Parts: sequence; C-alpha cells; structure tokens
Amino acid sequence: MEALGLLLQGFQVLLTVDKLLLMMLGLTLGVFVGVLPGLGGPNGVAILLPLTFSMDPTSAIVMLSCIYWGALFGGAITSILFNIPGEAWSVATTFDGYPMAQKGQAAEALTAAFTSSFVGSLAAVLLITFVAPSVAGFALRFGPPEFFAVYLLTFCSFVGLGREARHKIVISMTLGLLLTGIGMDTVSGQLRMTFGFTDLLRGINFLVAVIGLFGISEILLTMEERLALRGHAARISLKVVFRTWASLPRYWATLARSAVIGCWLGVTPGGAIAASFMGYNLAKRFARDKTGFGKGRIDGVLAPETAAHAAGTAALLPMLALGIPGSGTAAILLGGLMVWGLNPGPLMFVEHKEFVWGTIASMYLGNVVGLVLVLSTVPLFAAVLRVPFAAIAPMIIVSCAIGAYAIQNAMFDVWLMLGFGVLGYVFKKLDIPLAPLTLALVLGNRAEDAFRLSMIGSGGDLRVFWSNGLVGTLTTLALLLLFWPAITGLVSRAGRLVRADA
Repeated sequence: MEALGLLLQGFQVLLTVDKLLLMMLGLTLGVFVGVLPGLGGPNGVAILLPLTFSMDPTSAIVMLSCIYWGALFGGAITSILFNIPGEAWSVATTFDGYPMAQKGQAAEALTAAFTSSFVGSLAAVLLITFVAPSVAGFALRFGPPEFFAVYLLTFCSFVGLGREARHKIVISMTLGLLLTGIGMDTVSGQLRMTFGFTDLLRGINFLVAVIGLFGISEILLTMEERLALRGHAARISLKVVFRTWASLPRYWATLARSAVIGCWLGVTPGGAIAASFMGYNLAKRFARDKTGFGKGRIDGVLAPETAAHAAGTAALLPMLALGIPGSGTAAILLGGLMVWGLNPGPLMFVEHKEFVWGTIASMYLGNVVGLVLVLSTVPLFAAVLRVPFAAIAPMIIVSCAIGAYAIQNAMFDVWLMLGFGVLGYVFKKLDIPLAPLTLALVLGNRAEDAFRLSMIGSGGDLRVFWSNGLVGTLTTLALLLLFWPAITGLVSRAGRLVRADA
C-alpha cells in the first residue's frame, strides 16, 4: 500500500502542463528515431541527452524515458511494413509481421505489435513499482565490499550469460575499463594515462563516448548500406483495433509467458534482443500448429514484442534500485542522472522520492499515451521512411556535434566523439558488442573506487569479499556466472560420458 501512495504522489509531480508537453515531445521524437534504421532508442537518448541539461532532473528523465518508450513502439513499424528492423530487438517481429503485411493484414499486425508492447511494458512497470523499493531498502545495508561485489556480479554476468562470443565481450568490457582510468585518480589524486594532453585531465566523458559509439557509428553504417526503403501502406481504423483486441484473450498464455521472459532478461543482462527471440521460439514451441510460423501468425508478432518491451522496461529496475544498468539505454540514462547530480541506488529512494516516483509514474502514463499516439499516426511515421537519408544524416551529425560540444564547451570533445564513432563502426563490423563497453564506461570508476576502499579498509585482504553472508554470496555468485559456460560444458560432457558407459 505504501508503494501505491508514493505512486500517487509521483502522478501529482508528473501531471503538470510542462511535463505532459515534454512527454508528448519525447514520445514523438522516440517514434521518429525508432522507425529510422540507424537510430533507435539508445542512439536517440544518447544524442538528445545533452539537450536536457538545462531542465530539472524530473523533466529531463521524463522526456528521455518517453523517447525510449516511443522508440520501442516505433521499431515495429519498419519491421512490419518494410521488413527492416528499426531496432535490433525487432528482428523477430519481421518473421511473421511482414508476411501479415504482404497478405493485406498490416493494420492487424501493427495493432497486435503495439498492444503487446504496451502489455509487456506494463508488466515490467508493475514489477518496478512493487519490487524496486524492497530492493533499495535491502541495498541500504551495502558498504564498499558489497557494492564492489554487485559491480563484479554485473560484469561477470555480462560475460557468462551474454549471447555474443565471450572473447568479444571481454574485449569490449576491458577497453571500457581501460578508458575509465584516464584522468585523475579519485583516490590518490595522481594523473593517469593523460600523455601530456591537458584535455584528458578531466578523463573521457561518458556522454561524449556514447554519442559517438551509438550516433555517429550508426550513421556510418547506414551510409555504407545505402538503404532504399520500399514498404506496404497501412492505416489503422477503430474497427481493426477492436477486432484485433477481441482476439487477444486467446493468446493470454503467450502474452503472460513472454512478459515473464522479458522481465527476467531485462533485470539480468540478457536484454531485449535475447528476450524477443526467446519469446518467439517458445511461442512456436508451445503452439499447436507450428507450421504456420513465419507465414503470418499474429502470435508470432505478439510474443517477441511483449518480451522485448518487458525486457527494455525491466532493465530500469536495477538502474533505479542499485545504480546498475540492465541495458545500454539504462546505462545512458544512468550517466545522465549522474550528470544531474543524482546517484541512482538505494539512497535515491530516500533522498529523492519525488524524482523516483515521478519517473515511475511517467512509465505508466507514457505507455498509455504512446499506445494511442502510434495507433493514430502510423501513416505519418511510415512516410518518414521515404525521406531521402541524405537529407536526414547531416541533421543527425550536426545534432551529435552540438550535443558533444555542449557538455563541457570543448572542441576536443567533438573530435573525441568522432573517434568513438569510428570505434563503434569498427566494433559493429567485427560484431563486437557495445553494451559491455558502455557498461564499463559507466561503472568502471565506481567499481574501482569500491574495490580500493575495500582494500584500504581490510588492509589488502581479499577475504573481505567473503567477510559476511551477503558479500560472500554475491562474490561467489559472480564467479559462478563468470565460469558458467565452462561449468555447463563440463556437466553436459559428464552426462554424455555417463550415458555412453550405460
């Protein structure tokens, strides 16, 4: 009941004219970047983040989170109408969404996608509402060893549970940790790896790196691919909406299963991409008629969209409660909160209640308004895809440059942004994930400080990370996750040997 009372206070903070206007602006921009291949939620949030520095934190996070919700909705438009995923997690939506559009059922597919997106996000927001305060209250017991154990758990889970090649995840994360060491050491005050460049005394700014890694690199890739978009037209009528909604109760098991999968993979580092494919595969596995998948089945749209949106929203739970992002976008939002002078984590639920519950309230209202917006404006946003990319790309690059320069009013940051853009382009060509790099850039300094404070307090004794049941459990779990692929491999090999002997 306390959570409901605090949520009502959050709605009181949110329901002002200026914040509602920012919500609409954020949703519109989010759908816009979601439908354009080469942008998407993380990129849109990264590019527009510097423009919110003049706002109060609540207004800024409302606008940025609505950009994210809008991008989640918008990614389905290109997947269904053009067979081009606007977002990486929309790939599975193309399997049945585009065949439905080819059969003249584009409106039904879009309605199903938007509605299931709303259901998945709603499930995750309910999870955040009732679980985050408990997690935050529990985390108030944490000291430096416990915080380092949590950071270690996050890093190890990315390596052990990640879907990409392990060595590529390690390369990405190691580079991020190395970059966080540039600048002044916060413990000793010594300069590290500045190589005589005075511009590096402040270190590598997280936002400059993110704008380059996500914004500039995607522009370079899209320019290389020379995308020419041709798709199916769609206009959603109320009749189609109500007819599609009437059919959804038949798929309640698919929706519930995909929401659970998405929430789980959002809180853990599995992410929305893994959630969408897992949701689709399980829907196919449990379906009575498996042959229809890939030919235009509505549950082939419902499952990946529900799972992806639940995962994308649930990733904000560990970010708010523990200060640990569950996705690349959550990491970008975490960096923004730190710029605004807020430290996400358990104390934020005590010291900044209005901000936290205003943010959670914006998730509810943003999803409702976003659903209405996309259902009523599909033709408009689909038409955006017919604008020549040559006209859009320069605008995006200029926005990135202005955003990078505005952070510290330094031209050096613009060149640094371009360098990170090239790095992001190379990483994507080599299929090296950017999420571990982003995570390390955000948490690297905090993890180092927690580790060194733990070592100072214990006199250099590593046993401090097993000094009580809480920190010992976290550290042991982190090591188990790090070596999880090897453990599962040994178990499966032992099982094969036992069966062979039998």
